[in-house]
Amino acid sequence: MARILIFHGYLLAGTGSNVYNARLAQTLARLGHEVHLLCQERHPERLGFVDAAGDWDSGALRVRRLREPGGSGSCTVYRPDIGGLLPVYVPDRYEAVEARTFAELSEEELRRYLRANVEAVLEVADRAAPELALANHLVMGPVILARALGGTTPYAVKVHGSALEYTVKPEPERFLGLAREGLAPAAAVLVGSRHTAESLWEAIADPGLPSRTRLGPPGVDVARFRPRDRRTALAEMADLARALQRTPRLSGESSAFARDPRRAGEALARLASTDPLVAFVGKLIVSKGPDLLLAAWPLVLERLPRARLLIVGFGAYREGLEVLVRALRAGDLEGVRELALEGRALEGPGDGARADPLTYLLAFLDGLDGAAAARYLAAAGTLGERVVFSGRLEHEELTLVLPACDALVVPSTFPEAFGMVAAEAAACGVLPISAAHSGLAEVSEALAERVPAPVRPLLSFELGPEAVPAIAGRLLDWLECSPATREGTREALVATVCERWSWESVADSVIAAARGELEGLPEP
Repeated sequence: MARILIFHGYLLAGTGSNVYNARLAQTLARLGHEVHLLCQERHPERLGFVDAAGDWDSGALRVRRLREPGGSGSCTVYRPDIGGLLPVYVPDRYEAVEARTFAELSEEELRRYLRANVEAVLEVADRAAPELALANHLVMGPVILARALGGTTPYAVKVHGSALEYTVKPEPERFLGLAREGLAPAAAVLVGSRHTAESLWEAIADPGLPSRTRLGPPGVDVARFRPRDRRTALAEMADLARALQRTPRLSGESSAFARDPRRAGEALARLASTDPLVAFVGKLIVSKGPDLLLAAWPLVLERLPRARLLIVGFGAYREGLEVLVRALRAGDLEGVRELALEGRALEGPGDGARADPLTYLLAFLDGLDGAAAARYLAAAGTLGERVVFSGRLEHEELTLVLPACDALVVPSTFPEAFGMVAAEAAACGVLPISAAHSGLAEVSEALAERVPAPVRPLLSFELGPEAVPAIAGRLLDWLECSPATREGTREALVATVCERWSWESVADSVIAAARGELEGLPEP
């Protein structure tokens, strides 16, 4: 067993890399390893796998025991004192700190953030004497470990995608040097997909990097993300809805970023029926493409008027999406067009207020006329009853929501390192319908190897002028499939996830990568 240091820098709940690091640390500890995880989680006591927690709130490192380790392994979480300013890749909100994109930081703020984390890693490493380490995110985790460990501890780097696409590539003059400094000493670099590997190699331009790059996708907790029969799934979601509704009403911030459990419970309570249910799960930002799914939903309702759409997530685009739904309900296609022309500006000044038009939505509107437009608007008038926004749900809560769904749509218009939510849906026997690019396409291709032939084309759609009707068409074809086809698909989806993406295999890959044992790891 090994002593392993992990630098993450963010929370241990929510989506993406947060969930990756929480599940990885939990699995490593369960396998008997001693884990020391640096992040900004403010409530480690709520996480059952965390045995001890450390912080510098008193001016010096203080570690307190939360519980006795349940097995031979253990996990200690440390929260460095970063002074109240947390750099992020896309606009976000965090408890008790100001979240600002890396691009918005001054050079002094960036130096201060790096210095605080380097000093924290130095102290933890001196205390724990790790044998291996893992740095998350292209910036700033790798450069922090490079400076703090100084070659004394081998480490791997996990590239999740956001830092590469939203920070390093847009501003190479500021961040490329830091990324290269962090990657240079790494024993290996793990990526979620071939697409991310190629994007990374092109950006870093280091001829030696491809030979150290290996596939390291996230894992799925198949014990929690698992299929249920329809009655059980609906009952579990209804129980969750009631539990959330009993949560005291929040008195603080009310925004697109805030979590409101009671409102989430009220939203989920509207779904406790046998009506077809489709979900979107992800950050509510333009690049995730939720506008495409919302625009497609009236096309679904034309043939399946009782179908419901659940939007799970939070972010700067929440208000824009709600305005889009209101415009569609009112039959105001000109209003929808204006929203599409505003594009990314609807996310607000935190994203630079760039008015990048939503070209795929505009293409759909351009082709909508005559009788087709009349049918579309008639169906759109019912969106108020057929579309539900839950706001943000915790990852554990998703395990009780996804099994009640018939399909999940991942319409991202921006490259994704890996289709994590698509894999989790598949583990529940829920068909994921994803945009055919980047890591999403690689997940769809893996699932397509096992599902029945008629279902294979339904797993993905091309981004382009036909994206909106393509989403609707695939949803309708799936929702109207025979029970036998649905059951065969369900079994194939679950089997594929269990074989390819368990957390135990992810943990083994991370350890091998940090040791530089690359021969047994798949190349991207």
